[in-house]
Amino acid sequence: MHINSKFVPEFPPSHRYLIGVSGGRDSVALLHLLVDLGYKRLIVCHFNHQLRGRSSDADARLVEKLAANYNRKIVEQALRLPGLQTGKRTTRPTTRTEDIDFELDSADLRVLAKKKKMSIETAAREARYSFFAKVAKRRRCRTIFLAHHADDLVETFLMNLLRGAGLTGLAAMREVSTRHIGAVDLTIVRPLLSVWRSEIDAYVRAHWLKFREDASNKNLSPLRNRIRHRVVPYLEKTLGRNIRQNIWRTATIAADEENWIDNQVRVSPNRDDHLSVKELRTLPIALQRRTILKWLRAQNISGIGFDAIERVRSLLDPTAHVAKVNLAKDRHVRRRAGNLFVEL
Repeated sequence: MHINSKFVPEFPPSHRYLIGVSGGRDSVALLHLLVDLGYKRLIVCHFNHQLRGRSSDADARLVEKLAANYNRKIVEQALRLPGLQTGKRTTRPTTRTEDIDFELDSADLRVLAKKKKMSIETAAREARYSFFAKVAKRRRCRTIFLAHHADDLVETFLMNLLRGAGLTGLAAMREVSTRHIGAVDLTIVRPLLSVWRSEIDAYVRAHWLKFREDASNKNLSPLRNRIRHRVVPYLEKTLGRNIRQNIWRTATIAADEENWIDNQVRVSPNRDDHLSVKELRTLPIALQRRTILKWLRAQNISGIGFDAIERVRSLLDPTAHVAKVNLAKDRHVRRRAGNLFVEL
């Protein structure tokens, strides 16, 4: 199982990182791979969604045990250093800086989803990333490794395509991205994004790795599972070829173009301020949309779709009689004194 050759130089093993581990084969394989590559300052983060009763608790226990086992092996390796074996002085510090830590949080996702009036999948994702951000802030570590792989990228691309997403949605999963969560800019790194599920399976078998099988992955209610088990196999059978590689390539191109467009945004949205109507009007439509999207995200507004962005863009029309457009969760954007503001 090979990862991008740029990964280790860009994210040196000597630094401390978070890693999200669910207990499933993908994240268990990533944890093993990183430790094998010399990453010995990891904070293993597990969020218990409490959706499968005792099975969810068993997931948490497995991940905690994995972290403890890797930590013990690192200590044993340190004790085998020549200087420590013979009692001679060594340049190695007496205080250990290499360890695998464990962080755990949980929430009743059914209650949370009902309270926030959202799907369980969306509530789970929000709760999980909120947990990651809290750990990142408390541990002063703003980079997290996640185990999304090439098949996940293909499924996400198809899901967003069927929902009518633009380039931003089609490029939603990137090897390296930044997400603003609360007061934290969390860097998300996906080392396995060019690795296929079959390669991960082979890696897990080769190293005899223990993992937890999530029975809900076979449930066809979530759209992702229907795409995985029904849509992709049907398309491959109908077309008579493996379509995954082509979709992966298209998604990768979309991500590269998305990065380029992001870099063209010259209006820097202030998280607590406004956008200039005059400056926005000078931009091409694509950059208007991107600037508005980044600005709304910086205001912690979720669920920003094409229609919402177009409503905000309508405020740029000098002949518009409306100076206010509504967003989700009782928030709105108002044009006032030549600027756009988000208000409650």
